[in-house]
Amino acid sequence: MTDVAKPLPASARSTGDETVATIVRGAAAMLRAAGVDTPEHDAKLLCAEAFGVDLQSVNKAMLLGDGLLGLAEDPVKPLEAFHAMIDRRARREPLQHITGHAPFRYLDLKVGPGVFIPRPETELIVQEGIDWITRNGGYHARVVDLCAGSGAIGLAVVTEVPGSEVWAVEKSERTAEWTWCNLNETARAHPSIIGNYHLEIGDATQMPTLHQLDGTIDIVLTNPPYVPLSEIPEQPEVRDYDPDMALYGGSADGTLIPERIILRAGKLLRPGGLLVMEHDISQGERLAAYANAHGFANTRVRNDYTGRPRYLISGKS
Repeated sequence: MTDVAKPLPASARSTGDETVATIVRGAAAMLRAAGVDTPEHDAKLLCAEAFGVDLQSVNKAMLLGDGLLGLAEDPVKPLEAFHAMIDRRARREPLQHITGHAPFRYLDLKVGPGVFIPRPETELIVQEGIDWITRNGGYHARVVDLCAGSGAIGLAVVTEVPGSEVWAVEKSERTAEWTWCNLNETARAHPSIIGNYHLEIGDATQMPTLHQLDGTIDIVLTNPPYVPLSEIPEQPEVRDYDPDMALYGGSADGTLIPERIILRAGKLLRPGGLLVMEHDISQGERLAAYANAHGFANTRVRNDYTGRPRYLISGKS
């Protein structure tokens, strides 16, 4: 475990008389000392969360030198909540666990203990899928999301592609509670998806899972566990909070589970269908070769936002 930053003593905490800029900068300094990678951003976001305003309002208040009354008529309780949130973040609890939600494309997903926090790079998987569906005129696309987790990939597709139908698979019953929660929340805002998103509790690597769909699926989108067992993440937010089942790829190089996902996708897809799969930056060449040797063709590896090889695209032969 990493060293834990101690909460600010009562004498060092703000009293409500300071400006927004003062409390945010003080909180950012505390987070920086605790080793948080983005202390200023996290402090601002938690301030917005505690005071029930958007990030733009916090930035504006800081720029204008406003006091806390600019964010709330009675700032006492929001300020206490802000301090409590900063204490948790300084102990390296994930930002999204503290706020209880995480943005993903046009969705705001509920997250917490027991579910993998969706990352920005996974949005690229969804975009590749939507672009392919659009190019191929797939107005009634049949989509499978293997290793669904929070439901991010499948829910993004079913809300953004009218008429699409998504089957999602999640192995962990605890994680599936978050998937169901996000499905219910998303369906309130997008009633048209009701009946078009199906969640199955099962092992995405096993052939019996969704066997009734074999040979009928247009596209498989997946962010499987792929972290090499030989490379335990250094960040406490990942190592200590993301579920091991959602992180590790089952072998020293992390390719065991991704390879099994490739095999399962190969059975699910119709001829000419597409697999888009996220992977570790060290695995692209190996997994592309594996896909090409097991029923796929013209496999390409694409980069993430930082220019690193992050996911493959492979057509079913």
